[in-house]
Amino acid sequence: MSTLLDVKDLTVEFATRRGTVEAVRQVSLKIAKGETVGIVGESGSGKSVTSYAVMRILDRAGRIAAGTVTYGGVDLSAAGERQMREIRGREISMIFQNPRLALNPIRKVGVQLEDVLRTHALAGTDDARDKALDLLRQVRIARPEERYHAYPFELSGGMCQRIVFALALACRPQLLIADEPTTGLDVTTQKAVMDLVVDLTRERGMSTVLITHDLGLAATYCDRVVVMQKGEVVEEAASAAIFKAPAHPYTRKLMRATPRPGIGLRDLLPEAPAGTPTRPPAPAAGDVLLKVEGLVKTYPRQGGNPLARLLGRGGAAPEPFRAVDGLSLEIRRGESLGLVGESGCGKSTTSMMIMRLLDPTAGKITLGGDDIGAIPAKAFARTAHRRRVQMVFQDPTDSLNPRFTAERAIADPILRLEGGLDRDAVRARCESLATQVGLPLDLLDRFPHQLSGGQKARVGIARAIALRPDLVILDEPTAALDVSVQAVVLNLLDDLKAELGMSYLFVSHDLHVVRLLCDRVMVMRAGQVVEEGTAAAVLEDPQAAYTRELIAAIPHPPV
Repeated sequence: MSTLLDVKDLTVEFATRRGTVEAVRQVSLKIAKGETVGIVGESGSGKSVTSYAVMRILDRAGRIAAGTVTYGGVDLSAAGERQMREIRGREISMIFQNPRLALNPIRKVGVQLEDVLRTHALAGTDDARDKALDLLRQVRIARPEERYHAYPFELSGGMCQRIVFALALACRPQLLIADEPTTGLDVTTQKAVMDLVVDLTRERGMSTVLITHDLGLAATYCDRVVVMQKGEVVEEAASAAIFKAPAHPYTRKLMRATPRPGIGLRDLLPEAPAGTPTRPPAPAAGDVLLKVEGLVKTYPRQGGNPLARLLGRGGAAPEPFRAVDGLSLEIRRGESLGLVGESGCGKSTTSMMIMRLLDPTAGKITLGGDDIGAIPAKAFARTAHRRRVQMVFQDPTDSLNPRFTAERAIADPILRLEGGLDRDAVRARCESLATQVGLPLDLLDRFPHQLSGGQKARVGIARAIALRPDLVILDEPTAALDVSVQAVVLNLLDDLKAELGMSYLFVSHDLHVVRLLCDRVMVMRAGQVVEEGTAAAVLEDPQAAYTRELIAAIPHPPV
């Protein structure tokens, strides 16, 4: 196959207050026509910076210091901005990690597609709408005429990602760069999105660069894999070969930290010898801590003319939407329950009601025998029950106040709900909590932007356990973390549960992680529970067709 993209000895530098930093050092790689290549590595490895250099979209502080980037015989590293504007979109398109941030929130998606087509002279006033609708059909958007008029906030994450694909493919480019295109998507949506990319690139004979930290995704969809560490390429080989016999220690480390069938929680850690027990024997679950009975949450549907209905001319209002429909569950003291399902199935709504951030439409929520569901959400924070249930959120960056130091973030629930403590006592409590979660004490005075993803996750966990709660709700707490950091955080959570006797409600779409951390699993679909049981029973011998579909959609490296 002939070479489409040729990167030779690429070095990228960034000017910082502390001097010049090399983010990429002498990276070389080739992409052949029709080939799909995966670039894998952890945060800071240089994956995205390499792609930004290819697209020439580095920020002002960054520059290509050495090397060449050749596309179709054109040296992109030396090309002018006018020439690059012609190449971007028409020849090389890029899909960014967060689809909602990539879309204009105040313009309808159909209009945004028309903008791209008109900018590259691929459509005029008369046919722009028809061509935009055709693009929506190509990316398998249901009811394209309806979605054409939707704003991004009215669509799901998976739907927004499909819109971004449509924008990227509008000009029929020869090379598609997909930067973490499935982060945050549930497994079935992820599979649908990646299958769509493969189908469309094959139909059009395109080349694809898939940037990801998910080794299973790279193993499933890529012909070759390039492994990057600290700005350098450390290994490159055919996908099957690199995962079955990784040569570099860093690749082996990534493989070891990736959850997959047949391994335990302790096996994810690099220092654990193979075959060690998954975790210390867990104590028997105690009495029922949380009991949820017939939980319902409904939302009014938008539709019709409200004024006409008010005047008695518009007919009946649409039936309300049931986000959670008659859900019941129990969690015992010291037990971990996994709540899994696709986006929109009601997992987060359920956890928000249990957390008492959202009022249920019907049903009962009992914590330790007390009916906390009867307490309005707006009043719950002022009750003594607030300290008994805490939450660790999905994004460790967004969940921390950027103006608070790590110590202030950890101390916040203590100051709010305990009070009466002097500054030295609060500092001592924060240091004790930091030690408990493995956060170095010298980081307590740093702000979130000065901490790594794993360090921010530890701050969030320390804050959640500061009041020694009975129940901790974990909402995708490791979804945004690299696999090696995820391995450490999962083991930390498991150790804390045993040490403090807490119970967990673990909300996730990662079934491998749920199997490792949870005692029991409940599978949700359309607001209802379709299957429940022990983690081993549900995930190794699923009875419901939907559960089997979820498990089948999980990509994983070859064993």
